[in-house]
Amino acid sequence: MGFLGSAYLWVKAAHIIFVVFWMAGLFMLPRFFAYHQEADRDSPENAIWIDRERKLISIILNPSMVAVWAFGLALLISSGAAVEHWFQMKFLLVLVLSGYHGWLSAYAKRLVRGERRVSNKAMRMLNEVPGIAVVIIVFLVVVKPF
Repeated sequence: MGFLGSAYLWVKAAHIIFVVFWMAGLFMLPRFFAYHQEADRDSPENAIWIDRERKLISIILNPSMVAVWAFGLALLISSGAAVEHWFQMKFLLVLVLSGYHGWLSAYAKRLVRGERRVSNKAMRMLNEVPGIAVVIIVFLVVVKPF
């Protein structure tokens, strides 16, 4: 349990809780974008979607990702799992999800400017990225296949 001692399980629980919040936001935001892009650029509905997306990013997504990283790094340092191959694969997937989060945040800014570069169909397909990553991560963490 390393330097966390008896707090290890509390930190682990917090890590999992914030992963759930982060994933919920990553599932919601591309769907918001798909609906947003259906609204006329000069409509009141467009402004409502911009506000919803901003709140989702600033109130749920960004704080959750920061908490996931903070608690996860504390667990990593305390457990020494960095040498494990299953962990290295998990870490790579978390980096991918973090990059995906950044891309979604940047796309929200493009939508504010009226740019709509990704089709609704593609946006709905992108909605599957966090789900696939979570399935793989859970198997890696629970089964530790290598």
